[in-house]
Amino acid sequence: MDSIAADQVATDRFDAERFEVSRNRLASLAYRLLGSAADAEDAVQDAFLHWQAADRRRIRVPEAWLTRIVTNLCLDRLRSARARRERAAGAWLPEPLLAGDPMLGPADTFEQRESVSLAVLTLMERLSPLERAVYVLREAFSYSHAEIAELLGITESASQQHLHRARRRVTAARRRGGEVDPESARRIVEEFLAAAFSGRTERLVALLTDDATAVSDGAGLTGTLLRYDTPERIAAVARAGFKPTPAKRRLAGGTSAVHYARVNGAPALVFVVGDRVVGTATFDIAGGRIATVRGIAAPARLTRLAETWQQHEPEGSPLIARW
Repeated sequence: MDSIAADQVATDRFDAERFEVSRNRLASLAYRLLGSAADAEDAVQDAFLHWQAADRRRIRVPEAWLTRIVTNLCLDRLRSARARRERAAGAWLPEPLLAGDPMLGPADTFEQRESVSLAVLTLMERLSPLERAVYVLREAFSYSHAEIAELLGITESASQQHLHRARRRVTAARRRGGEVDPESARRIVEEFLAAAFSGRTERLVALLTDDATAVSDGAGLTGTLLRYDTPERIAAVARAGFKPTPAKRRLAGGTSAVHYARVNGAPALVFVVGDRVVGTATFDIAGGRIATVRGIAAPARLTRLAETWQQHEPEGSPLIARW
């Protein structure tokens, strides 16, 4: 290999390493924008191809350049006809991520942790793509309006307006309650599981807020999401849903163990057959009671969580060893 070729190989390796340093941050940005780990991974890989094809000698600040590329790739996806069709079909839920997944990204502030919750990721569906981008860049990554304006090709005033509208829309629909003590959250979820497993409807209702809601993807078997909006209805569905049956075990591919975990910062139950995740239920808690339950069991939504679980050390023994 001549010296010129060797220099080029060394340069390419150095530039690839520069990209890898930013990969997790870029994936976290893309996940917040898209709500899908699979789509986020695709966006980051597309950004890497752009990086390889660019004249990198002219890129003065790689982090800013890559942030702009990933953001624009995500905006293109959000604006696509396919995305509009899928998200308007009533069967879209964010893809859940297990605590510790680097794609969850920065979590130093309450705003950063909240921006990756399933509740806020769902609420961000009400925003325009630009509002969503500004909201994520500002709330989760602390970019200034001047930086956001440059990244998105808009004015600072427009950035401020987009953020104001995004905050108003998210706040208007969000259930305020602040962060819940982890021990209290676990106790409430364990009580919910015990009541559902034993069929105690009155205890289930008592654990739910008066305006509680529940949503399920029906394990991917239904064309739309299943929604329930009264404590009594949620309790009835939970009692029936948590009752093990041969049909459910056949669908899951075996007898499940039920573990407690944290998913997107929220308390959750994870159903596992062997080392394979077959479902998860996450809980939003407000005022010491459960405000929202989200059941996700469609295999396509569990791919990354299932992969992460295999390297995960469960929090103690299963709550139920054989479900």
